[in-house]
Amino acid sequence: MRKLRVLVAMHEELVPPPDAEKLPASATWDYQMELDVVRTLRGLGHEVTTLGVGEELRPVRDAIAEQKPHVLFNILSWFHGVVAYEAHFVSFLELCKQPYTGCNPRGITLAGDKALSKQILAWHRIPVPAFAVFPLRTRTAKLPRRMAFPVIVKSAIEHGSAGIAQASVVRTDDELAERVAFLHRTLQTDVVVEQFLAGREFTVSVLGNERLETFPIWELWFDKLPEGNEPIATARVKWDVDYQKRVGLRTGRARDLPADVEERIHAIARRTYRALHLSGYARIDLRMDAEGRVYVIEANVNNDLTPGEDFPDSAASVGVDYPQLLQLIVSTGLAYKPAWKVE
Repeated sequence: MRKLRVLVAMHEELVPPPDAEKLPASATWDYQMELDVVRTLRGLGHEVTTLGVGEELRPVRDAIAEQKPHVLFNILSWFHGVVAYEAHFVSFLELCKQPYTGCNPRGITLAGDKALSKQILAWHRIPVPAFAVFPLRTRTAKLPRRMAFPVIVKSAIEHGSAGIAQASVVRTDDELAERVAFLHRTLQTDVVVEQFLAGREFTVSVLGNERLETFPIWELWFDKLPEGNEPIATARVKWDVDYQKRVGLRTGRARDLPADVEERIHAIARRTYRALHLSGYARIDLRMDAEGRVYVIEANVNNDLTPGEDFPDSAASVGVDYPQLLQLIVSTGLAYKPAWKVE
């Protein structure tokens, strides 16, 4: 395997300290993905440098000029504290003619806008739940006649289940107006309201540019969810380890799916990836309703690569261990052809 110069770009507050590998897991939780990526790439024999990205682009340009990396391993989730600027950071890398891992700017923009992505997928006849958009200027939210309660209320652009709680599933006009106003006030973003599907939740991890590889379908379920709670990945479920244990959160290979259903889910994931012009790698989130119909909820680009998360675990289930997965992500990034590479 060719030894590469790899520059790993991460948020400056998440750069692992020099002694991080000697610390207990409880002390490294905040920057566990960053630590795992860096030490694994080094374990593969690559020459790895970390780059903490703050408010300025000049240090990024300087690091590229000084290090001359073969590839920049991008694990940023936002820039200037704005999720939508994640795409602009990657655009800057393309302007610098710097190969990078992960999704291209157009794909990040399309997938990151939950309203726009649903419109695109619907146009491509890819099944999505019925939805409505309530911009920040909306005074009072009211459900369109074509939709029916219950619905789930989400930020149109935030990642990581920000703003999603049990209260996000609403069943009346008053609850809807209250929840939309709450997200407008607290997150300062447009809001998407979609038909709530009280069924199974799946993810499909996809890797590639033109040629795509999908890993086994992964499922999320709860063994001890309190009565009256909905089985959804709230912000608390995603980020509170003690709460995960309390509600019996589990993820694993999807249970008891007929072969034709598995094939259909994989096909939907691949169609979604292509319709949104994604590249690198992504996780497609889906739900199945009570009648067995499968719908795309959203596409998550540059998703969490921490061991134990859906993407690494689904890859590992078919023999692609963590070092192999990161090497595949690097190779996929090097193989991607942005405009400046096209002859």
